[in-house]
Amino acid sequence: MPATSDIGPGPVMNDPLSGVSRAVALSGLDPSESPLTAPPGVPAAPEGGEAGSTGSIWRLIGRVFVENRLAVVGVVILFVMLVFCFLGPFVYHSGQTSIILRPISAPGSCGKGLIPGPPCPLGTDVNGFDVLGRLMLGGQTSLEVGLAAAAVATILGVVYGAVAGFVGGWLDAVMMRLVDTLLSIPSLLLLIVFAVLFKPGKDVLILIIGGLAWLYPARLVRGETLTLRTREYVQAVRVMGGTGRRIVYRHIIPNAVGTIVVNATFQVADAILALAALSFLQLGIQLPQTDWGQMLSGGTGYAEDGYWWLILPAGACIVLVVVAFNFVGDALRDSLEVRLQQR
Repeated sequence: MPATSDIGPGPVMNDPLSGVSRAVALSGLDPSESPLTAPPGVPAAPEGGEAGSTGSIWRLIGRVFVENRLAVVGVVILFVMLVFCFLGPFVYHSGQTSIILRPISAPGSCGKGLIPGPPCPLGTDVNGFDVLGRLMLGGQTSLEVGLAAAAVATILGVVYGAVAGFVGGWLDAVMMRLVDTLLSIPSLLLLIVFAVLFKPGKDVLILIIGGLAWLYPARLVRGETLTLRTREYVQAVRVMGGTGRRIVYRHIIPNAVGTIVVNATFQVADAILALAALSFLQLGIQLPQTDWGQMLSGGTGYAEDGYWWLILPAGACIVLVVVAFNFVGDALRDSLEVRLQQR
């Protein structure tokens, strides 16, 4: 008889899964746990190559923004200034539309040049206006002009720069040479010329300041557009027959929103400073209306006489608001850079 072997028939082919199973068994790990499971504390990668949700990206942006303490300080300052300027007059009534001509000795009234104290916490100016009430009224004008002028400059600059960058060619060259020419002229000189030619008022100043400040966002958006127009999704829209207008308004501008928002915050600060400069030169808001720059201009002549309340409050408000907008702009730039890195 032929000899038989006590050893059973071996496997026909090597099974790689059996080797993995033996390795898991020898290592003492729970077989239910995958060897590819991420270590504790490390977030697992999304299955199937799925990208993270949009909500998580915005939460990341918010976390980065909040971690910037200067940005939080800036937001608090802006909130306090908005409440002070727009809600303060409902609590503190000072009658800023008329000059106070009553004598200082009149009970419960403020007179000309009254030093800080009851009933006027910050005293009065040489015309008899309550300085605290003027700060509120001047803050309304400064913030309104700053925000509106920044909106005008941003809208004009975004549309102009996006069209120039998307079309390209000779049209881009002509449009940007015009921008370069206007940028070569000192902006303060142009502001003074237009303020002299037109009667100064809130609406006119918004158009003058915003109509000169659009040059900077136009250059920024044009540079972003030159990069975005070569992206795959823009080329896909072209192939599908999308018009240039649709590409600009639905794809180019929305994807440049980070640069636009950051620049808009700086535009507000620049507009407030521009208004203060014009008003300091007596080319801004006229009496009985006022703004912080006009208050500074009216108080400089009495600085050597010790009338600090005519200068310091308005100057402090300008500095605080401008610095706060710069803090917020810097934090937005850092936060949106994180969003771009997550793309």
